[in-house]
Amino acid sequence: MPKSAPDSVSPISFSGRIAIVASKYNSLYTDALVESASAKLKELCPESKTEVIRVPGAFEIPVVVEKLARDVDETPAAIIALGVIIRGSTAHADLIAESITHALHRTSLDHCIPVIHEVLLVESAEQAKDRTLGDELNRGREAAEAAVDMIQVMSTLS
Repeated sequence: MPKSAPDSVSPISFSGRIAIVASKYNSLYTDALVESASAKLKELCPESKTEVIRVPGAFEIPVVVEKLARDVDETPAAIIALGVIIRGSTAHADLIAESITHALHRTSLDHCIPVIHEVLLVESAEQAKDRTLGDELNRGREAAEAAVDMIQVMSTLS
């Protein structure tokens, strides 16, 4: 049975802050993720304040996500983490990806803030292209939809 993404999210009235933290590394793909996520956020919640913060590589994403989560003056309603790690011939990519996953999960739970994890670990540039530059599996778009969906879910909880 093929995997399928959740149904599309409907636009919402939301004027709060949403942050995107994205790696500069593998910029062809990460730029596309940022562009598609930003466009989808503008479509789904045009009144929101979307902030994009670029970091050197995927490993640097979690510390910025944590810093944003600690912002007591204007905590984002959701944080989207975007990056592309292309697996090589060593275990380095797997170690980085695992570390990022644990750190983002910890921040989300510690601060009760949705952290949407789209730091992709792929086998090849072709897989990166399919998930970032295309329309069918566009993970930037899906990240924005998940963020908006989670903003709605979190707003219903007391």
